[in-house]
Amino acid sequence: MPSATTTPTPSAATTGHGEPAWEAVIGLETHVQLGTASKIFTAASTAFGDEPNSHIDPVVCGLPGTLPVLNQKVLEYAVKAALALNLQVAEHSKFDRKQYFYPDLPKNYQISQYDEPIAQDGWIEVEVAEKGKDTYVKTVGIERLHMEEDAGKLVHAGSDRLAGSTHSLVDYNRAGVALAEIVSKPDLRTGREAAEYASEIRRIMRYLGVSDGNMQEGSLRCDVNISVRRGPDAPFGVKVEIKNMNSFSAIQKACEYEIARQIKAIEAGEPILQETRLWDEGKQLTRSMRSKEGSSDYRYFPEPDLGPIEVTPAQREAWRAELPELPAAKRHRYAEALGLSIYDARVLTDERPMAEYFEAAVAAGGDPKAVANWVTGDIAAHVNANRLSIAELPLRPEQLAEMVRLIEDGTISGKIAKEILPELLEKGGSPQAIVEARGLGMISDPAAIGTIVAELLAAHPEEVAAFRGGKTKLQGFFVGQLMKRTGGRADPKLANRILSEQLKG
Repeated sequence: MPSATTTPTPSAATTGHGEPAWEAVIGLETHVQLGTASKIFTAASTAFGDEPNSHIDPVVCGLPGTLPVLNQKVLEYAVKAALALNLQVAEHSKFDRKQYFYPDLPKNYQISQYDEPIAQDGWIEVEVAEKGKDTYVKTVGIERLHMEEDAGKLVHAGSDRLAGSTHSLVDYNRAGVALAEIVSKPDLRTGREAAEYASEIRRIMRYLGVSDGNMQEGSLRCDVNISVRRGPDAPFGVKVEIKNMNSFSAIQKACEYEIARQIKAIEAGEPILQETRLWDEGKQLTRSMRSKEGSSDYRYFPEPDLGPIEVTPAQREAWRAELPELPAAKRHRYAEALGLSIYDARVLTDERPMAEYFEAAVAAGGDPKAVANWVTGDIAAHVNANRLSIAELPLRPEQLAEMVRLIEDGTISGKIAKEILPELLEKGGSPQAIVEARGLGMISDPAAIGTIVAELLAAHPEEVAAFRGGKTKLQGFFVGQLMKRTGGRADPKLANRILSEQLKG
């Protein structure tokens, strides 16, 4: 982990009574569905949204005589995820059986990793932007990453006014899908930090291409562990788990609610129970689900049907060489090498395709700041409004760079660029060719602009007299008239200079 060069989380030192202030201690368990075509121990499909129980087989259901076989792509994706999170990849690890009995687990046990996971002891940098406060960078430790299989899904159906659902259906399509569980250290202190951490994990997984991170489809789910204590030197309090958070806003709200609930309970003399709770989005509160199991309840033992896992140093380094530049590294480079603001760097690196589009436009000769403004502004708005991927955009990066250069060399103004942009976004093409075809080039001839200015002043003698009498804000009126007369094609700097000279007479 890097040395502590990051800004610490803001917190109060004491209460009004001289006691240390309450501090939350938060850790996340993030379940990432690895984007392999087949499941972790069988060739059954991982396709989402098909008919219930259409992607199962005897191995998924644990029928007698079946044996699991590890999907090698799962191992590759897990190791790449671990390397991106600065984890130490184990040369030797193993699978274990985790016993629990629930209708969506067809074998009544889950194949997971317990005491010898594939990777341990890592960290990531998280940028935390809280409303009304400066953005700061926090280093969050990661305890481990391990591989395991997912469970199925219960669908509660029917309705009864008093009892709720009258029956439940089980869909095993998700059972056996490969998961990487990423367990953070208890380094987070606010709901915002927890949400930003989860967002960064998702961003990294999507950059790697190991998961689509689609939270609506359950491809990324978070369990949040929260306790509170009196100040940073106090021992940890009783930990409460909030299960299956599936949005970043829910993570933040659930943390904030649970922190307040625990503090209120302790101050009222009520005990905090070690339990699993659920976030009720409609009521904006957490509610008790069940008491929390301990590791002894799962009766772990080594999985007898799978041999040990070996990752050689050569294989590990080969996979490391395939990693892309990750979001944090891009943010640093954009700010330091390209001179972009923290905000622009953050927006541009949120999705890998947008970062690649931006970099391609800069490589084609576009000024980084100008390109960033267009990409994060008009282009992003168009992509979002039309539900497009930026990779599908007809306006190619090199064409955007061409338009930026036309503005810089004075061929067109920013206003004209905005006029031709809709056509470029819809059809693509050469900005230079569109400008020439429409006769939209900038008027940069001083004599031509001087003639137009003289005509405007002659047509508005009262405004000229008022300007010379001290109402200098009227220059804006004349600028507007000049741009109207020229269709926005007058060179703004040249027009302002000539207009100022003639108005001052």
